[in-house]
Amino acid sequence: MHNAFIKPEHIETMIRRGGKEHSVESLNGPATALVVVDMQIYFMGEGQPSECPIARDIVPNVNRLAEATRRAGGKVIWIQTHSGPDSKDFWSAYYDRMTPENGEKRVTGMEPGGSGFDIWPDLDVRDEDEIVPKTRYSAFLPAPSKLEAVLEENNIDTMLITGVSTCTCCESTARDGMMLNYRTMMISDGCAAPDDDLHNNSINQFYLQFGDVQSTDEVIALLDQNVAAAAAE
Repeated sequence: MHNAFIKPEHIETMIRRGGKEHSVESLNGPATALVVVDMQIYFMGEGQPSECPIARDIVPNVNRLAEATRRAGGKVIWIQTHSGPDSKDFWSAYYDRMTPENGEKRVTGMEPGGSGFDIWPDLDVRDEDEIVPKTRYSAFLPAPSKLEAVLEENNIDTMLITGVSTCTCCESTARDGMMLNYRTMMISDGCAAPDDDLHNNSINQFYLQFGDVQSTDEVIALLDQNVAAAAAE
């Protein structure tokens, strides 16, 4: 697991700016979605081209968050990267940055049925959840995206971002979500990156400019408070 932290000076900045450390102090369960980004074999399996070993460590937290989100009446959305024969054409700016051999590995590994395509088997994916495809770093691109449609259909206004990698697909999706006016959080111990520096740089910048950052335990507490409040009514 990452040694995740938000710098004290950034917390001071947020308190000066907004009057409090966390911009999210409550969650409305039915309006909340847990968005799990790219937790697929290609990014998690040993020996896979884009293996991020720490992603295997966050699986229990992601499963706990998924259960808490469902318990609160929210939606769990699994983002799954797709590739195909035309990937190198419609995203040539990406594939130009790698050798032809590595580009081919990604295309074949991430196409449906490919060696890295499936969602990691230890994740608790339920029938009532949504599986949403994406083809870029951000699940909101190309726009309008299937993710937008699922969020709108379920009257979601708040997204909890988890998955791999913190500093690429998770942050890209989280930033775009905030820019589309969703209240967006990144879960500090529910995302994984290649190393602590990349992870912490990402969550600190996100915390300063885009949305809140809290831990799995903190977010589950907020979701459970909502459940308790609804039961008391």
